[in-house]
Amino acid sequence: MTKKLRYIALRMIKTEPAGQPARPNDHSATAVTRRGIFALAGATAAIAATPATARTFGTGFTHSVASGEPKADSVLLWTRFVSDDETRLEWQISETAEFSSVSAEGQVMASPDRDFCVKATASGLTPDRWYFYRFVAPDGSMSPVGRTRTLPQGPKPSFKLAVFSCSNFGFGWFNAYAHAAEANDCDLAVHLGDYIYEYGGNTYPDASNRHPERGLMPETEIVALADYRLRYATYRKDPDLQRLHQVLPMIAVWDDHESTNDSWKDGAQNHQPETEGEWSVRKAVAKRVYREWMPVSDEPYSAYEIGDLATLFRLDTRLEGREEQFSIAKIIEGQEDPQAMIAALAAFKEADYANPERQLLGAAQEQWLAGALQSSKARGTTWQVLVQQVLMGKLSSPRGMLELIGDSLPDYARRRLIASSLAAEAGLPLNMDAWDGYPAARERVFESALAADANLLVLAGDTHNGWAFNLGHEGESVGVELGVCSVSSPGFESYLAAIPPQTLAAGVVGANDELLWADTSQRGYMTVELTPSAATTEYRFVSGIRQRSTQLAGTKRITTQAGSNTLDA
Repeated sequence: MTKKLRYIALRMIKTEPAGQPARPNDHSATAVTRRGIFALAGATAAIAATPATARTFGTGFTHSVASGEPKADSVLLWTRFVSDDETRLEWQISETAEFSSVSAEGQVMASPDRDFCVKATASGLTPDRWYFYRFVAPDGSMSPVGRTRTLPQGPKPSFKLAVFSCSNFGFGWFNAYAHAAEANDCDLAVHLGDYIYEYGGNTYPDASNRHPERGLMPETEIVALADYRLRYATYRKDPDLQRLHQVLPMIAVWDDHESTNDSWKDGAQNHQPETEGEWSVRKAVAKRVYREWMPVSDEPYSAYEIGDLATLFRLDTRLEGREEQFSIAKIIEGQEDPQAMIAALAAFKEADYANPERQLLGAAQEQWLAGALQSSKARGTTWQVLVQQVLMGKLSSPRGMLELIGDSLPDYARRRLIASSLAAEAGLPLNMDAWDGYPAARERVFESALAADANLLVLAGDTHNGWAFNLGHEGESVGVELGVCSVSSPGFESYLAAIPPQTLAAGVVGANDELLWADTSQRGYMTVELTPSAATTEYRFVSGIRQRSTQLAGTKRITTQAGSNTLDA
């Protein structure tokens, strides 16, 4: 290692700066047609064109509608209504788009205290049914009509999820959202986090990568209550994000950028207390605004029953119980010789890294999940699905990556590669911010899954790239993991452009025994179709994000058979 590279190694940082047919209602003659989908979305584009400031998005219904937290007999409804003062809104939900009969209705208050965002739970609904909903203001004005559905009870032949992660507004258009709404072949949207990003206007993306039509509000990094609210308002003006929310219910989890980069329960890499105040205050603000603007409950973790087909476990791996991430840079600080650096990392691996008490979920959530896995299997449910943020599969960097690239990398990418190369030499993983940085916590979850005889399917986001893992523990197959690529945030291709994507992906797969497949260069989303016999994941890669489009560049399908706990090769 040269003197220059040794210096860089001591300053390592993270990559990020410090046409299918409509699906009719199973129990109603009402069909949700594609034409109807676009009719619902028509008002959205007009709303999206309003000015992007906190009070000048217009008045009245400024950000369309959304729904979430589906159960067999209820669903949560969301809208935003801006006025001079508190306003009492009526909400209605019906099996028909014409609202010829109302299945449930009620009232809710839009208040400046909640940034005029409102949430109402429609209950007493029929299981496994598509519904339409709307809000009505005192003056008779109405919100756009939304579409949602309840979860099934009992036997269910199939159920399909649309899974998303990492949607950075500044890099380009949310074409993955647009395609999912246009395809109209899923029952539920699942967002695995990084729904927004906290950075200032020229940070991530920087000025050279920022899309000229995707200006952020505010321009600065978001820290205070008004900042977070304005950032959500900016993201939610996007017509394709509004459309997705308008036509599908969503189960969402936060990751780090909903608060700030590399957050944990007591701090974050991108939080400086000396200039940005107490972390507890910023974390509380981030949680509050997320719950104002998103169709979510206030519960940090929860479970959702899709009949006897699957239980979805929504987890918090970020703010509820996570201990601070390990830092490779800190571990090798003060070491001048490369072999001494590797020795320091090897010693760390045998000591702090192996700490059996280390937490990612926190003890309470961990205990809840273990019991919930047991209960799901005891009910005869086929699939146990973890809806969570970060990769669970073991992932190490291929050795010799730096030699492959030479001097073509920018400094931030070179620092990242040096970090991963040193870690690999010491037998450590690529990413300490994922489950790889909390091996004892991962083992406890694996042991809980094995004890429950779970049919485990893990969904993960965060990395901006696509992954498919077989998960193992002490020689036993525990389950499978599907990691989704990002909606718009750049992946490995953004800083490893010198390596052909196929070469890079093959190198990563070859260096990791549990990794069956990877895509390191494309944006998009994935669908996961669950049946009693198999789960089939389809990765859908968009043609790009610089132009607004629903064209796909390609797809990739991967299947796992129920009970096998392995992916089909």
